[in-house]
Amino acid sequence: MIAAHRVGIPVFVTGGIGGVHRDGHNSLDISADLTELGRTPIAVVSAGVKSILDIGRTLEFLETQGVCVATYGMTKSFPAFFSPLSGFSSAYHVCNPSEAASLIASSLSLGLQNGVLIAVPIPEEHAAAGQHIEEAIQAAVTEASSKCVIGKDVTPFILQKVNELTQGKSLQANMALIRNNAKVGSQIACALSKQTHRRNLSTNTKSDIVVIGGINVDFIAKGKTKKINFGQTNPGSVCQSFGGVGRNIADSLSRLGQAPLFISATGCDANSDAVFNYCKHMNTSGVARLKGHNTATYCVVISESGELSFGLGDMDIHQQITENYVSQFEKQLSSAALVCLDGNIPVSTINYICSLAKKHNINVWYEPTDVERASKPFLTDAWKSLSYSSPNMAELCNMNKTLGIATPDGKQIIHNK
Repeated sequence: MIAAHRVGIPVFVTGGIGGVHRDGHNSLDISADLTELGRTPIAVVSAGVKSILDIGRTLEFLETQGVCVATYGMTKSFPAFFSPLSGFSSAYHVCNPSEAASLIASSLSLGLQNGVLIAVPIPEEHAAAGQHIEEAIQAAVTEASSKCVIGKDVTPFILQKVNELTQGKSLQANMALIRNNAKVGSQIACALSKQTHRRNLSTNTKSDIVVIGGINVDFIAKGKTKKINFGQTNPGSVCQSFGGVGRNIADSLSRLGQAPLFISATGCDANSDAVFNYCKHMNTSGVARLKGHNTATYCVVISESGELSFGLGDMDIHQQITENYVSQFEKQLSSAALVCLDGNIPVSTINYICSLAKKHNINVWYEPTDVERASKPFLTDAWKSLSYSSPNMAELCNMNKTLGIATPDGKQIIHNK
């Protein structure tokens, strides 16, 4: 939970949280989960609290810690791990991922340090088995009490006894719970990401990140035979996807809620329509649609095993991402925290961005795209304004070669590894 929060993950999924142990009001045996939830702004999705614990006092303790507790479902009934009913109620309930995401977003937006607990009842198809397991738990708890099992020995004693009484069914139900929690948690996380993204688009007056690069429409033709026979029609399948290194970067950042300004160029054709329809979640206000030009396309033919037969690319429009066009966004570029460039754009545009970066102290990330394009910033002193780059080994070797830096050949590199 702490690690997830530290790296910016707002939704954390687990099986069940710890709580106040029975007789905890005397022993003060209280799980650290509860205090951590009270000081970590994160949403925890779990199947509630295990019934071997004192659920009532656990909920009271969470309230004292300022933790918002909500049941995922149509009622406020708080689940007891293997059972959908514990006899206690949550303060709230959410009916679907969107409602859960709204609750989490509202809580986190307050800037407080406490978290949110979303309690997910056991799926209906496992409720009967869950009830049988709960009965076994109660029997195990009673036996532990009669045998004066106390302290840290209680939990392992009960778990072992429950496994014996249910003949291993408790483990199967436990796995089903975890899978269900993971499913619900991922749905909530996706809904939260979409809500955060929409909020960023509506409130951001400027882009902290600007991405400049290519957009491609990719067509992948895969044969249904081991060998592609040229000069004739081959059986196979064709699928369409959307690429371009710049577009991929902007897409990924957008899905992470960053809403970067994306600057690129497409034609004014059906492929462009498809791109804009697919990229509705992105800020494409910087993408020019140019009449008389084709949207960049890449067609590849592969065999049944995935071996490349040949590929064709129409990438000429990337040369229209000119210094003159990009300069229209100088205000956004000058105030950006980061500008990402891909190797598809012209050298003159790269030089222009790097000169702005030097003037305004902007961080610039250069993604080489391929070996041939990797050297573009290194043809002049533009590379001195780069803050980051992400080449593979072949691209790095070409960069070094352009700068006149000796680079080991392939055999030496492999040997050194």
